[in-house]
Amino acid sequence: MQKSFQKHRSRSLTLPPIDIGCAGWSLPRAHWGRFAPRDSHLASYATRLQAVEINSSFYRPHRRETYERWAASTPPQFRFSVKCPKAITHDLRLEAAMPALEEFLAQVAGLGPRLGCVLIQLPPTLVFDVAKVHRFARDLRARHGGDVALEARHASWFTPGADRRLARFRMARVLADPVLFPAAAAPGGWPELIYLRLHGSPRRYWSRYEDPLLQRVAARLEAARLSGARCWCIFDNTAAGEAVPNALTLKALSGG
Repeated sequence: MQKSFQKHRSRSLTLPPIDIGCAGWSLPRAHWGRFAPRDSHLASYATRLQAVEINSSFYRPHRRETYERWAASTPPQFRFSVKCPKAITHDLRLEAAMPALEEFLAQVAGLGPRLGCVLIQLPPTLVFDVAKVHRFARDLRARHGGDVALEARHASWFTPGADRRLARFRMARVLADPVLFPAAAAPGGWPELIYLRLHGSPRRYWSRYEDPLLQRVAARLEAARLSGARCWCIFDNTAAGEAVPNALTLKALSGG
């Protein structure tokens, strides 16, 4: 992973948060004792971790009432990142997508102030196209003013020009691990939001991250935070239950 994050001037005397969590709130049985018992897995998860990424929204819609129930299960400082439906990103490929996007945004509005970020993961075959990106980002920003992180997976997105276009619309480019291309080894786009998705390396979704690497991640997230960026770090190495202990370790290393 990239050994440094670009520093940016803080616009506030109050330091922004580092939101650390997992893709989903499933708790491996071996780690139940590290969380306070509550009425639901989400409520229990939220006793130790302050953020979560909802991936199920990528595959199927959830009712606004469902999001409202999830929000009510968590403390006020808890934040959700919600993955944009694949109907928008993979089926429509960002074209003529506003009706579907409006429906999605109406649903996630049930999270209220706990909606921390909208995550947009693109298919690996979606090439960067200036006109398409401009139209989609413009129309998205006409409907949603909150944080947006975009995980691109085609090499054409990892250029200064693409980063400038994303930054124009206050959209961060995700740093995903394992890194697909050398140019993808640092976050990009809008510099006031840093979003890491750690999928597990070398075996995607399975591998555990060792403590020395997590120490380096914690230091670099703190440097980005001190420079004024809001930071997310989501562990997606859930297949063997490694995401939860990795997130708890990083949280402890980050002073949480």
